[in-house]
Amino acid sequence: MLPQFGLSELLLLGIAALIVVGPKDLPMMMRKLGQWVGQAKKMANEFRGAFDDIARQAELDELRSEIESLKKDNQLDKAMSDLKDAEKDINASVMSETKGDT
Repeated sequence: MLPQFGLSELLLLGIAALIVVGPKDLPMMMRKLGQWVGQAKKMANEFRGAFDDIARQAELDELRSEIESLKKDNQLDKAMSDLKDAEKDINASVMSETKGDT
């Protein structure tokens, strides 16, 4: 759970920073804080990007394995071979009947 800051909390932090750091060094401290937050966001985005790449790769590997299993269990090839076998049986029976009639 992330903390939520309202206007009053931010105003209190600003006043405390002004008292502790002083008006002279406050802009430099805010600039450094902004740079640090920017670097933290950059690292978080790189981290998230790496996880997204890993997830995409895992998904692609899963899809590849599904495609390979579909290729192995191709029902169309099985149906075609069954039809060819049936055609051979029919042709053989027709040929045997034709030879028996003559």
